Amino acid sequence: MHVRRIALLLLCGLLALTGLAGAAGTATSGEVFPFKVYKQTLDNGMHVVVIPYDSPGTLAYQVVMRTGSRDEVEPGHSGFAHFFEHMMFRGTERYSKDAYNDVIKRLGADANAFTTDDNTTFHMVAPASQLPLIMDIESDRFKNLKYDQDAFRTEALAVLGEYNKSVSNPVQPMYEKIRDLAYDKHTYKHTTLGFVQDIKAMPGYYDYSIQFFNRFYRPENATLIVVGDVKPENVFSLAKKYFGDWKTGYKAASIPMEPPQKERKTATIDWPNPTHPYVMTAYHTPAYSAASVDSAALDLIDQLLFSESAPLYQDLVVKNQWVDFIQGGDSGNRDPGLFMILARVKSDDLIPKVQETVARYIQQLQTTPVDPKRLDRIKSHQRYAFELSLDTPGNVAAQAAQAVAITGGVEAINQRFATYQKVTPADIQRVAREYFKPTNETVVTLAHKGDAPAAQGKGGAKNE
Repeated sequence: MHVRRIALLLLCGLLALTGLAGAAGTATSGEVFPFKVYKQTLDNGMHVVVIPYDSPGTLAYQVVMRTGSRDEVEPGHSGFAHFFEHMMFRGTERYSKDAYNDVIKRLGADANAFTTDDNTTFHMVAPASQLPLIMDIESDRFKNLKYDQDAFRTEALAVLGEYNKSVSNPVQPMYEKIRDLAYDKHTYKHTTLGFVQDIKAMPGYYDYSIQFFNRFYRPENATLIVVGDVKPENVFSLAKKYFGDWKTGYKAASIPMEPPQKERKTATIDWPNPTHPYVMTAYHTPAYSAASVDSAALDLIDQLLFSESAPLYQDLVVKNQWVDFIQGGDSGNRDPGLFMILARVKSDDLIPKVQETVARYIQQLQTTPVDPKRLDRIKSHQRYAFELSLDTPGNVAAQAAQAVAITGGVEAINQRFATYQKVTPADIQRVAREYFKPTNETVVTLAHKGDAPAAQGKGGAKNE
């Protein structure tokens, strides 16, 4: 199990999908996601998506729970979405933890899970012939998860251990700080791991954990995705057999809206061990929408600024060699998120120069139209790279699952790539001016010494 801790490091291959109503599937020639997609909704509200794929004898199986750290609205209880990623492997009366693991081993399957801001996804690659057994063991844990207080406390301490390991990497404390600063009301204020004080207190909240599970782990909040050597009608029949009696009861969390940021925010972190300094910058951006030109333009800006062929990257990494790396991109969340930029700088005195360079290239996007041919090349590259990624049933299922998690359906991939084609140089200018402005900026620096100059300097972007 793992957590996707740093959204900006996971921005490659943003959402994609095709979806159809009912149980019949179609695919249009030339679409970036070319597979037929079959959908059905069980009587209890659980969605089932089937994508036949040429992978003889193999399937990918994923269950997407549209609950992540976003849903942790009660003060003092952050981290429970990630906690249940762990607890779902603790077993039931029918299949104990060891019995479940024995089945997975006998199948030669690869089973795991991850948690994000917006969802928790359980995934497996296994023999297609064993789908009935897979449905049996997987449905059992979603319907009948059972654990006592001792198991709960043990896993809560394991979560704390995972947190302590994570914060040994300088980027994780920066990520926590920048989100804490950038958000005042929305639950994106805390990361998927949660606030450390809440994680430490977690062993005392056994009863709350039961309430959390009963509220969010319900069929209306779940989508089953099966990709590979399968027949849709067989998958639907098995889903009805094994998941059809899963009791309803999902209650959506009331997520507070985040007000617009009105002033630049900064912080510095003194790191106890020798390290090259880091600079992390964030700008508030709209919620992900496959049909939104602004959302698509932010993806393209990511490539315009931070791809290895981009002038900014060439300037900082190749020519001047002021940074070890620089990367960035939009988080693509269900609710308004952050476009984040992360750089590891060679020395403290170079931090202002790096910030000024980034600001200069952002200003160019704001004031000078992008070469249309360059923009077209980036669009073509994104499409080609995405198509190449669809090379295994697991990868196809992962793309489908991501779209389901963020948008609720598999329709978003082809829609998103169609939206890319609508983005013009004027849109790039407008979006850069709208979101990359000083009042919308949050900056966190980290260095071995406590006098990193970046957070005291001028804003990292101009808006003229």
